[in-house]
Amino acid sequence: MKNNVSNIPSGMAIRNGKTVSTSIRIKANPGRIWEMLMDFEKYPEWNPFIRTIEGDVATGKRIKVFICPPGEKGMVFKPEILKVDKCKEFRWLGSLFVPYIFDGEHGFSLIDNGDGTTTFYQFERFRGILVPFLSAMLDGSTVQGFEAMNLALKQRAEQ
Repeated sequence: MKNNVSNIPSGMAIRNGKTVSTSIRIKANPGRIWEMLMDFEKYPEWNPFIRTIEGDVATGKRIKVFICPPGEKGMVFKPEILKVDKCKEFRWLGSLFVPYIFDGEHGFSLIDNGDGTTTFYQFERFRGILVPFLSAMLDGSTVQGFEAMNLALKQRAEQ
């Protein structure tokens, strides 16, 4: 489901621009969900949106990410990890070609609901000169990709 941007963690590198976000409530604790999110080798088994991630998870490191929104060609980029807060938040900042053409700060946030469930937020803030031209795609296939991943994560976590 689409989400209000007020639930996105503070400290984002991209302060303005276009934001898309989704959330889902999962019957699992944040530790279980975090474990699945950090097990990049298994992404091809379950993740319909972020097909692969390669690299070490540490703030300041670069990873290699392959995303494939529904109905779009896949895209590989090498973002820098901005934040790793175990069982709470994982964010990176990537650029298309060079910074400020089309940048995206992607993140996952996990909120423990205190009742054995976790609310999983997936969000991305975009900036750059191409954002107005790609806005329809971001609201369409990008959000659909987020929602497909959220649902797949929920199904896998609740097994």
